Amino acid sequence: MKTRFLIPIFFTIMTASAQNKVNLLVGTYTNSCDSKGIYVYEFDTATADVKLKATSDKIINPSYLTVSPDRKKVWAVNEDGAKSGVTSFAFDAKKGTLKTLNSQETLGADPCFIMNDKGNVITANYSGGSISVFKNQPDGKLDKACQIVTHEGHSMRKQQKSPHMHQTQLAPDKKFVIANDLGTDRIYVYRYYPESEKQVLEFQDTIPVKTASGPRHLTFSPDGKSAYLLQELDGTLTAYHYAEGKFSRFQETTVVNPDSKSDASAADIHISQDGKFLYATNRGDANTITTFSVGTNGRLSLIETIATGGKGPRNFTLSPDGNFVLVAHQYSNDVIIFKRDKLTGKLTDSGKKIALCSPVCLVFAPQD
Repeated sequence: MKTRFLIPIFFTIMTASAQNKVNLLVGTYTNSCDSKGIYVYEFDTATADVKLKATSDKIINPSYLTVSPDRKKVWAVNEDGAKSGVTSFAFDAKKGTLKTLNSQETLGADPCFIMNDKGNVITANYSGGSISVFKNQPDGKLDKACQIVTHEGHSMRKQQKSPHMHQTQLAPDKKFVIANDLGTDRIYVYRYYPESEKQVLEFQDTIPVKTASGPRHLTFSPDGKSAYLLQELDGTLTAYHYAEGKFSRFQETTVVNPDSKSDASAADIHISQDGKFLYATNRGDANTITTFSVGTNGRLSLIETIATGGKGPRNFTLSPDGNFVLVAHQYSNDVIIFKRDKLTGKLTDSGKKIALCSPVCLVFAPQD
């Protein structure tokens, strides 16, 4: 009699277990230690257990990645000075395998961020101070860059003698691409024409930020009404109201502990899926991640700042269910996994980590 119930119960357990498994893609630097390039892991969102599935062919410094909405393609920058490029891969989400399709020059040195949308792949080129736009063909291969947008100007610090593009991302309304320029202390807003063959981006507006702060990464609230900008050079965190390509500042705070004697080197910023908590990392000698609560009016309130458990916390990400926060440490060669309390927003070390060479970018993607 009992046997009749074993199969459906076992099937239910197996199904639930399979639903917990997602792909975790990790981009790395390959010039500082032994790395193949891109690593694909299976991540269990219930337990934070991690298992290596596959790696890419050996390529140069795929420091940032983006995955197509259908999960069949992956694009990665190749951060390599004047020889920098972007590489296209066919991606088997179930197996985790990556097949190199082709590469194109970015025509702008050291791309440090990449995004894709509606047949376009766009890179932010740090040393080049520019944005490169590529058309993606149905087979996944990239055409040569169809548009290069080059910035001009400088600001006050030694790191700001020229433009340094650090991020490009699509605004929530999908009408604009937002670009952060660390070198000129400005946010740039470009009207987005995804179907255009040559002029995909058209300059719309520029927003000056705090002088010598170095705008790096920006994240939007889930409802698209607020935007939060993290500035690398002084750790400033600025909150804006956002609508139709317009930014209106309403709060400014910091990720730097006032008692700290360390220089700021803020890195990455993300907001939780429910929009209630915001997280930001600071590198340098601090190596911390700061948690803020987000009020109904969008205002931030500090909750805590804790050590990330490694050196050089670059990119980080929340697991798809929001139960874990994974922090990639460029210099201590590991990804530390934190358990996240959804009610308080606080993080605690799960005791689990991934050891690999110079991880920079973490991207989750379904595996089926």
